[in-house]
Amino acid sequence: MPGSQRHAPKPRQADTGGSVDEGRIADVIRPAVTAAGMDLESVRVSAAGRRRLLRVVVDSDQGVSLDDAAAISRKLSAALDTVAVMGDFPYTLEVSSPGVDRPLTDPRHWRRAVGRLVQVTAADSGSISGRIVAADSDGVTLEIEGARRRFGYAALGAGAVQVEFGHPQTELGATRDGH
Repeated sequence: MPGSQRHAPKPRQADTGGSVDEGRIADVIRPAVTAAGMDLESVRVSAAGRRRLLRVVVDSDQGVSLDDAAAISRKLSAALDTVAVMGDFPYTLEVSSPGVDRPLTDPRHWRRAVGRLVQVTAADSGSISGRIVAADSDGVTLEIEGARRRFGYAALGAGAVQVEFGHPQTELGATRDGH
């Protein structure tokens, strides 16, 4: 996954029982993610032997480099060390960016994918494939077989970015905010 960095903080013991609340973990780490200019996409905790694996996915308009992932991992580790939200098991923290297979469900996902080829189901057209040429808070403009077509987000299902090999980035005449 691009921007992936693993960080293993020191094992900690929590003051309370062994259950872990992903929502509470998100509440603890969200301020550090936001302060770094990123969005918190997901928080998942799973068992990994006698340890827990805490997977945090972050994203930003500029993407997430390996250096960004390492820096935010250190900040999240420090935030987690201040509050006992991981239960009474040691844990490993993994910070990454969303992969290309992440569904486009929020306006920011579509905006960050401007220029990419997507497959999506439209309410009035069924399954379509097109290149995102603009995305804003109200909807997305796709280029489909040479013609541009505007869709409101309510009319679209989750978009799936199509992997293209050897496709040169071309100027689409639009910016990420649709202007």
